[in-house]
Amino acid sequence: MKFGKIHAVMGAVSVLLILLFLFGLFFGSVKIPLREIWAILAGMDRDSAAAKIVTGIRLPRIMMAILVGMMLAAAGTISQAVFRNPLADPYIIGISSGAVAGAVLAFILKLPDIWYGLFAFVTSMGTAFLIFRLSGKRGKTDTAALLIIGVAVSAFLGAFTAFFMYLAGQDSYRVMVWTMGYLGSASWTRVGLLVIPLCLAMVYFLYYRHDVDALLLGDEEAHSLGIPVGRLKQQLLLVVSLIAAFSVAFTGMIGFVGLIVPHAVRLCIGNTHGRLLPLAAYTGGMFLLFADTLARTLLAPIEIPIGVITAFFGAPFFLFLALTNGTRRAYG
Repeated sequence: MKFGKIHAVMGAVSVLLILLFLFGLFFGSVKIPLREIWAILAGMDRDSAAAKIVTGIRLPRIMMAILVGMMLAAAGTISQAVFRNPLADPYIIGISSGAVAGAVLAFILKLPDIWYGLFAFVTSMGTAFLIFRLSGKRGKTDTAALLIIGVAVSAFLGAFTAFFMYLAGQDSYRVMVWTMGYLGSASWTRVGLLVIPLCLAMVYFLYYRHDVDALLLGDEEAHSLGIPVGRLKQQLLLVVSLIAAFSVAFTGMIGFVGLIVPHAVRLCIGNTHGRLLPLAAYTGGMFLLFADTLARTLLAPIEIPIGVITAFFGAPFFLFLALTNGTRRAYG
């Protein structure tokens, strides 16, 4: 039954992804005929203005949306397993706020793009371990403390981010738009920089998929199975910080992807991370591409921050889960 659901979800997501991919290439401030798009993709048209728009602007943006969506969904899936908490998403618990502070600092210092990810990684990693340490009681993670500490840390780091934005002067508006989520600066270089941490993280997560499944049983049960719970959680959070940092560094803070996508997939196929993690990441890529397509076409030529779109869909979905007890059923 589960495998039937997996195939159904995979098929539906694949169809939507292909349609969104073509739609994203076709629509924009300049509409390019579908026949011309096929010629460009086939390599028969490389020098026209349309080819430069498709290959230099739209394709990198589509690929970045897919990659960042995969990163956020994977990070959310693992965060929820580590904390055994349906609210444990890098955006909600403050890890993304730490990454934003580091990336904005790198922007203020006028450093190259690669330093955005490195600064964001350091600050998000420190934030993750701070939250993890403060919310732990006798080796266990307290759910209420986690949320309270996450909100407090996010507010504290938000003050630093606001200060950095103030120092940006005339560039503060551009920084503000970026912190609300922005994929307009996509390039093949950035796409390449995102592929590496995503692949490394997915390999690591899948290698420890059975240990992650055991964490859902509780720390004591996992420890009785011979799993070094404390060390495993710290390592998982380290990798979560890595992919959250790179996604935030290049696209700003995009909320709810890592919160609602794992929930939706988990309700369909269950908690086995060997199946859940790849499908959640795949669905996250599709969802963020959908959100970005809406962001740049709904009010074209005006572009809506993508974080606004994800929040528009994410907040009602999560409220629905809370009112229908969906969070408990997802972990049942």
